[in-house]
Amino acid sequence: MIENDRNSRFSEVVLPHLSDALTTALWLTGDRADAEDVVQEACLRAFRAIATFSGGNTRAWVLAIVRNTAYSWLQKNRRSELIPVDDLDADERVQAERGANVEDLISVNPEIDLVAKAEEAHLRAQIEKLPPEFREVLVLRDIQGLEYREIAKITSVPVGTVMSRLARARRRLISALAQEPRSDSAPLGVKALPAAALRIVRPTS
Repeated sequence: MIENDRNSRFSEVVLPHLSDALTTALWLTGDRADAEDVVQEACLRAFRAIATFSGGNTRAWVLAIVRNTAYSWLQKNRRSELIPVDDLDADERVQAERGANVEDLISVNPEIDLVAKAEEAHLRAQIEKLPPEFREVLVLRDIQGLEYREIAKITSVPVGTVMSRLARARRRLISALAQEPRSDSAPLGVKALPAAALRIVRPTS
């Protein structure tokens, strides 16, 4: 690929998604300066690999590079934060092996938008406390809106593992929010996790 074609392809595929790239990097690193370093490196990687992009979801392709770059950065600079987690508990493993419906495995009680009642700062803080493996699938699915198969490809894990991590991330978040005191009454009884409420939450800048 000649240089002009490479530049043009990069502009078409990568540049439209820089905002999402920075948002994802911010969620994964928790620091704006670090996130900007990650995105800069990810852009270099994307530019070098642009000839290998064969079509499809450009946003998912870019976010995959950002995610991998962020993990490389964390491995180098904050290794202690990358604590492995069990992807499936016993019940989830049985359900997955039986081919459980995706939505059944990851859903929580579908009640009114109670998450929207939580203050944005509290919601953001609880998301940032999630283990990286849980936080990334929550961000990619409920904030960035990617499909399960796209997330599986980005994270290099089976769809069943994505389902389980998302389910456990949502449950942890709900449990934490349910214990938070509200200014007007008792603890917030969060039982639903609507994506619309999560998408307005921004990582710490």
